[in-house]
Amino acid sequence: MALSSESVAAWSGIELVERLTGGARNEVVLARRGGRRVVVRQSGRSLPALEWELDLLDHLASHGIGVPRPIVTDDGRRHVDGVHVHEFIDGRQPRDRRDWRRVIDVLTTVHELTTGWPQRPGFASSRQLLSADRGGDVRLDAMPPEAVRAVRTAWQPVLTGPECVVHGDVNAGNVLVDGAHVSLLDWDEARTDVPWFDFASIPEDVAVPMDRQTLVTAGVAWEAATCWIPEPEYAARRLAELSNRSG
Repeated sequence: MALSSESVAAWSGIELVERLTGGARNEVVLARRGGRRVVVRQSGRSLPALEWELDLLDHLASHGIGVPRPIVTDDGRRHVDGVHVHEFIDGRQPRDRRDWRRVIDVLTTVHELTTGWPQRPGFASSRQLLSADRGGDVRLDAMPPEAVRAVRTAWQPVLTGPECVVHGDVNAGNVLVDGAHVSLLDWDEARTDVPWFDFASIPEDVAVPMDRQTLVTAGVAWEAATCWIPEPEYAARRLAELSNRSG
């Protein structure tokens, strides 16, 4: 559903301005309200999965983590049929090792704050997916058997430690740095899992808390599995990369 003025009628005074880049699976639009910039997003998740995400953002924000802060409707609702509005966050993308070390510190705090967090409705962790065949965007039941074996084998080495919330899509486009403060955007792919997946895409010149090749291989496998249905061409490239890394 394309966002329109009717989509945001429950929030008085919002004027849609332009679509923002980065929302590959969900429409994200810059808007204004009373001279202030806000962001409007249409989630494609089930309502229980969206409620889980908004509860998570409230929890993280209450502990000082930089995340999109929801703006409630005029009558106090956090979303209307999957449409939600949040405050605009200023900042720039991380550009050096100092920035990325701060990102790692924030991610580590997120993991500590959410150890034992309940699984997102409809999702599954990599541990669960060793026997289950679907969860969230992962559809192992749609992949060839040899591909399923490959991704499960790639996940095995990182299945250590307690589970917590992982952001699920850590990349420069989802991180904003403002001075010493780091904000993490777009929690659409967040789930409960082992924490190591969040470090798989950290730049190579920045130290990560596990063997880098193991992390990257597990991350490539996750992307192949989670993109198999919505982005099949990309998933096929990631599966070929996984084969090369494992060969």
